Amino acid sequence: MRLDLEGVTAHIDARPIVSDVHLTAGPGEFVALVGPNGSGKSTLLRTIYRSLRPSGGAVLLDGRDLWRMRPRQAARHRAVLPQHGQVAEGFSVAEVVAVGRHSHKRPLDRESVADRVAVATALERVRMAWAADRLMTTLSGGERQRVLLARALAQEAPLLVLDEPTNHLDVGSQLLLLDLIRSLGLTLLAALHDLDQAASYADRVVVLRDGQVVGHGTPSEVLTPRFIQEVFGVRAHVGPHPLTGRLHVAVAPLENSTRDSRQADEAEAGM
Repeated sequence: MRLDLEGVTAHIDARPIVSDVHLTAGPGEFVALVGPNGSGKSTLLRTIYRSLRPSGGAVLLDGRDLWRMRPRQAARHRAVLPQHGQVAEGFSVAEVVAVGRHSHKRPLDRESVADRVAVATALERVRMAWAADRLMTTLSGGERQRVLLARALAQEAPLLVLDEPTNHLDVGSQLLLLDLIRSLGLTLLAALHDLDQAASYADRVVVLRDGQVVGHGTPSEVLTPRFIQEVFGVRAHVGPHPLTGRLHVAVAPLENSTRDSRQADEAEAGM
């Protein structure tokens, strides 16, 4: 599945949040969307979720306009792992994952063999088959996120869109989830806060600032120390990771900001 955003512009309360965004994720490609807070990452993803209609441009899936598809048809092409996945209490893991099958069924259809196989397969892929009968409320944060990923996989859509999928997870759960996502073989578009994760896992990086694309290319092309300082206002070291060999980004405050902060603390202490 190929995703193309062609000149996408989106407004909220008549205020432009993203403007004239062009972005492509090719079949099987992992594209990371990064940028400072307020740069428009989540707003842009909402135009792909179909929760915010673009005021300009088009969202295309293999050349077809996503917003001209019926909701069930769109859900068969594109699955979503949102930043804040809400799950009602009292539901088992298998029941939550089965929600992902709704796009394959008519309103009164009962669960089919194909549905059960899809749910079981999705849980196996995220290594949560052991918890199928467990209540969601009994799981850790990392386990819940993997179940929500399984729910998206149960849709059997070739495009997966993720909004900060590692948010609020401990470091081990973050790496496990990213390894799982990277291994899926799907077309992936993920908004990420962590530049090191984008550098390590993505095939290409798209950088947003003030609602516009200011950089795009491979991680090594885009995530240079000078560019990171310009966009994010931090110092950066970029090089091979000492353990994995992947591209690694380490950041620190700018020297002046560190000095100013220290001087302010000292002045406050002397008051």
